[in-house]
Amino acid sequence: MKSHILTITCRSTTGIIAAVSGYLAEQGCNIIDSSQFDDLETGLFFMRVSFISEEGVGREALERGFAPIAETFGMAAEMHDTSERMKVLLMVSRFGHCLNDLLYRWKIGALPIDIVGVVSNHFDYQKVVVNHDIPFHCFKVTKENKPKAEAQLLELVEQTGAELIVLARYMQVLSDALCKKMSGKIINIHHSFLPSFKGANPYKQAYERGVKLIGATAHYVTADLDEGPIIEQDIARITHAQSAEDYVSIGRDVESQVLARAVHAHIHHRCFINGNRVVVFPPSPGSYASERMG
Repeated sequence: MKSHILTITCRSTTGIIAAVSGYLAEQGCNIIDSSQFDDLETGLFFMRVSFISEEGVGREALERGFAPIAETFGMAAEMHDTSERMKVLLMVSRFGHCLNDLLYRWKIGALPIDIVGVVSNHFDYQKVVVNHDIPFHCFKVTKENKPKAEAQLLELVEQTGAELIVLARYMQVLSDALCKKMSGKIINIHHSFLPSFKGANPYKQAYERGVKLIGATAHYVTADLDEGPIIEQDIARITHAQSAEDYVSIGRDVESQVLARAVHAHIHHRCFINGNRVVVFPPSPGSYASERMG
């Protein structure tokens, strides 16, 4: 039996769910999980259906049969074969906690992805990456060569077929052109002290102000730095007895967990960009166990 995921975005109207479920039933498919959201403010409808083709019908045939329904309702619809892993390119600078966390989850099967490479502007994690049998690429970035380095990155994306770029604490700003080209396909992670504590040593700044909550935010990258649609967030409570170093350590733990959950949601097609927001449906049966590790 083949397992698939159908994602739909369209204008809200009567009959969408009936049309989708009716079509799948006609094709001998059994729905395992279904989530939908009707945004009354924008008039948009979002739906994600996880199903099994009990007759072994393939994705291409299902897509062809569904095309008339998608056209009728003006849907942006995609069919995904769950046996096909998403190709992901990781990027890192000199803080390796998020990279190491993603590599570990990938290694034990908690993140079912194909890591097609790791890009960095330093060589700090070359050995770690190579020891995982993953290609490592170092693109040095300066003011003078930034366009060339970004051209190399785009070439690598095309060569590897990367479907998602994850900025695992990559500290270079991506150009507007790249953000637009990969819209909805680049995820970033940062601490949630913005905009209060900007610049160097934000955790030290937070410590000096006696902040009691440390948080992290994972979001899609847009031309507006650190202001893209939010996918996942979390916080950790701290006390007066903890040091500035504790703030950093706790913050890195939160960042790692939040980024992993955001990537997990994206690769399972649970994220739908809705203007400046993201609709994130809950995990399907069978994927929740791996997400709980975060």
